[in-house]
Amino acid sequence: MAKRLILALAVGFLVVIGALPVLSMLLQSVYVDGHFSLDAFHGLLGSSHQWLLLRNSLALSSLVTLFTVAAGVPLGILLGKTDLPCRRLLTLLFVIPLLIPAYIVAVSWSGLLGHWPTANRWLFGLPGCVFVLFSVFLPIPMLLTMVFLRTINPELEQAGRLVSDWRGVVRGITLPLILPGIWLAALLVFVLSLGEFGVPNFLRFAVYPVESFTQFSAFYNYRAATAAALPLAAVTLILLWLEAVWLRDRTWRIRPAAGADRAPLVELGIHRRWLFVLVSGAALVLAVAPIVLLLIQSPGAYSEAFSRAGASLLRSLAYSTTAASLLVVLGFLVGYLVHTQPNRYGRAVDSLTFFLFALPGTVIGIGLVSLWNTPWTNLVYATPLIILIGYLAKYTVLTSRMTVSQLAQISPSMEQAAEIAGAGWLRRLLFIVAPLAWRGLLAAWLVAYIFTLRDTGITMLVYPPGRETLPVRIFTLMANGSPQLIAALCVIMIAVTLLPAGLLWSLLRRKKQGAWHG
Repeated sequence: MAKRLILALAVGFLVVIGALPVLSMLLQSVYVDGHFSLDAFHGLLGSSHQWLLLRNSLALSSLVTLFTVAAGVPLGILLGKTDLPCRRLLTLLFVIPLLIPAYIVAVSWSGLLGHWPTANRWLFGLPGCVFVLFSVFLPIPMLLTMVFLRTINPELEQAGRLVSDWRGVVRGITLPLILPGIWLAALLVFVLSLGEFGVPNFLRFAVYPVESFTQFSAFYNYRAATAAALPLAAVTLILLWLEAVWLRDRTWRIRPAAGADRAPLVELGIHRRWLFVLVSGAALVLAVAPIVLLLIQSPGAYSEAFSRAGASLLRSLAYSTTAASLLVVLGFLVGYLVHTQPNRYGRAVDSLTFFLFALPGTVIGIGLVSLWNTPWTNLVYATPLIILIGYLAKYTVLTSRMTVSQLAQISPSMEQAAEIAGAGWLRRLLFIVAPLAWRGLLAAWLVAYIFTLRDTGITMLVYPPGRETLPVRIFTLMANGSPQLIAALCVIMIAVTLLPAGLLWSLLRRKKQGAWHG
């Protein structure tokens, strides 16, 4: 009884904070003064501006996906399967751009290329957006490739080595086996770049998330903002269907193969040196250079930065820490449901979480405003609770999917033995399942913390007056703040993201090494 009630409450809460706002947004756009009307959508297909937005959005997402997958998969193989020097350090360097708000990377490159008119024109447009988002999302296919490489039975590759060299083994055995992970990476990059708001807005490239945000925040044209969000919702539904049909069964339960940690590395031989120079150079350009540029620009501005944005920094830390903790709890319950009930009900819940994640943050933000901006719900809408609700709606899929993958590595007999001994479901969950899954839950907390800390799309639309976060504060100061101040604020944002991530990563690595030695 407790199991059904708690899981039902978790699903009901997810529906209220995620599905109802989107439904409310749609209904309010087609009902005007109690009458059904499609006036807001009449110009959607006939307007050349709308087709331009659609073309720009799809072109940006497609190019970013193409380039990141084309570069990220070979990079993941080099860092995860070969004897390339400094593989762990290089992996950490490439991940840095993913951990910080994407528009900060755009700000950094703007500060460098702004001195050359030709390069500046190139940056402010489609090529610049593609380059910045490529550097930000490159770690996704790289990391997923490295993760899925660990799911391959090393004996299969060793058998292939009897008849072919490593290049033939990679082409004929390794790549086909990790193909679901590659498609998943492509899907995630496409979704994230399609919903990206900060980079196109800063680089002045017209896409649907920017149009929807402008219509809502600048003109407060709610119905036009909803109309601009409709194509994004349609594309999201298509992606959801593709993920459910082709990928979900092959990607949501990732189990490392036996002996994967002890599989021999591919020896690069004479190619080892030039590949190391190539990969190191890419890491320095894409990950290190933006931070160094900000550090060069920012000396002397940190005192002003803390005085003008110190409160925003504290709020960001408080909101993200709270949201990450709540996301771990909600994601654990949803992930447990999906793992233990792989039927239509569990799949529907998982599809809902993925749909909300795939929706751009601006769309979820508009939906939250449409549902909660009433006198009856002002207790929520006028407080930071509305920000936390937005984070929970959008990012639950991250913690729930990580929970599913972690639970798949735990033997069901552990919980079954406790059940036979008479332990109730809640007691089994708290004292058996959760402790066994602690490493995955800690990693889920870290991922949730990073994504909520860097969020701008939702926060920009729903934050109460005087309760802005540091990313929002930086974004608003770009219009009239000095380059030195903006650079200092960006450095502070990078620091508050990387320091907790580094500490928790070190803890996870230390515990894992201790487990191996034990």
